[in-house]
Amino acid sequence: MTEVKLFSGTNSKVLAEQIAKHYGKKLGDLTISKFSDGELSPSFNESVRGCTVFLVQSTNPSTDNLMELCLMIDAAKRASAYKVCAVIPYYGYARQDRKDRPRVSIAAKLIANMLTSAGADRIMTCDLHAGQIQGFFDIPLDHLNGSAIFVPYLERIRTENMIFAAPDVGGVARARSYAKHFEVEMVVCDKHRKRANEVASMQVIGDVEGKDVILVDDLVDTAGTLCKAAQIIMDKGANSVRAIATHGVLSGNAYANIENSVLTELVITDTIPGKQTSSKIRVLSVADLFAKAIHAVTGHTSISSLFI
Repeated sequence: MTEVKLFSGTNSKVLAEQIAKHYGKKLGDLTISKFSDGELSPSFNESVRGCTVFLVQSTNPSTDNLMELCLMIDAAKRASAYKVCAVIPYYGYARQDRKDRPRVSIAAKLIANMLTSAGADRIMTCDLHAGQIQGFFDIPLDHLNGSAIFVPYLERIRTENMIFAAPDVGGVARARSYAKHFEVEMVVCDKHRKRANEVASMQVIGDVEGKDVILVDDLVDTAGTLCKAAQIIMDKGANSVRAIATHGVLSGNAYANIENSVLTELVITDTIPGKQTSSKIRVLSVADLFAKAIHAVTGHTSISSLFI
């Protein structure tokens, strides 16, 4: 067994401290210096020679966070770390996972190549935008599932009329897994976009009258789709609409959109640091989930018990 050390990038310091606490270790000493032009320079202030190193950093914009992670990986490898695992609670650029129109980048694959080239031996992340992104990596990837966080919470607030809803066709499999677990029905919101972050039209497929609806998604960006889906569901006669989403990107007018929406509550996790608070947003922590996964990886045991 090699010594295990955990370090954090700038973006995920609070979450990393909680992961380390649940794991039973203190965060390692790492300094991220910046030149006046913004160039980053991470350095480890303690030896990592022969250690299994876990680097915690979500790669949501700005792209500094991604570059910082790559430099941290490179620094650890050059300091003779035995293994380097990039713990990426939120894997940014995952929405660009295919060529859905001519002359565009497949950014999710590019990022996978960058992390591997930097020297990562393993990736640990949670609720990728598309499951097939796991296949973009030629190194082991532990894909944790937010259901381990949300299911216990939903069981506490469960009602007789609860059903699940997918905010778009792409989220059907995710919503169906929850519906199957709770043995209830599900509906689908079919949407058409004009462009990114702008919904042109939407309709609900299924019966929501008199139901307490739980919208299920992997991330919330501007919250435009989510709020529009909630409004249409309420217009169709639902009792209430809640939403669960692993990653609270919450950019642009997201907070205002949520506050002014018919949503009873939006439940997210702390994979991305919150920008502000809201009376309608509840944050659950993934720290214990990641700590258990790190224990399993370092102890060479299965992580399947972490999935619901």
